[in-house]
Amino acid sequence: MTPGRFAVAVGAFLAMIAVIRAYPVLCGLLAVLVLGGIVTVHRVRGGRFLVPRARAGGRADGTHSIAAYQHMSGSQFEHAVADLARRDPGVRAATVSGGANDRALDVLVQLTDGRRIAVQCKRFAAGNRVGAPVVYEVNGTYRAYHRCDIALIVTTSDFTQDAQRANAELDQPLRLVDGRTLGRWAAGGRPPWYP
Repeated sequence: MTPGRFAVAVGAFLAMIAVIRAYPVLCGLLAVLVLGGIVTVHRVRGGRFLVPRARAGGRADGTHSIAAYQHMSGSQFEHAVADLARRDPGVRAATVSGGANDRALDVLVQLTDGRRIAVQCKRFAAGNRVGAPVVYEVNGTYRAYHRCDIALIVTTSDFTQDAQRANAELDQPLRLVDGRTLGRWAAGGRPPWYP
């Protein structure tokens, strides 16, 4: 290797380290998605997300990428969901606002058409499902308190039957994004605020 090529390689390596330090959550999520794409080939045909058959011992139901989200802290998950939202060209801004006393708003998404979306993030293990109290809390704050047009609850897990029933009974049901739907969204699927 010539000294010039060595200097370029060192410069590229240092630039990569700087980017990873500046955006650790985004880089980690991208690494997981790239590795997931290398291991599993996904195809989109006719607007339907098709997942290939699992190899021996693997899962092919779209949940393989959820493991990365489940290993994040709550704050990292909120930032990862905001980063995921920013991929949509229809998003003007996605701001993380979660924390103590967040009043059921972890990420505020503002679309270019002016609509505001309240996102509540629940990073739960597979057996720990989101219950009806979360649905009631988000429904009670997203319009009146946060002045949002749409509300999402995004989880790495699933929703209880009570939560789904409570949501179905609302005048304006929330968008419930379970782990499988999150996996499809992360793999390039349509963002959940579109019908």
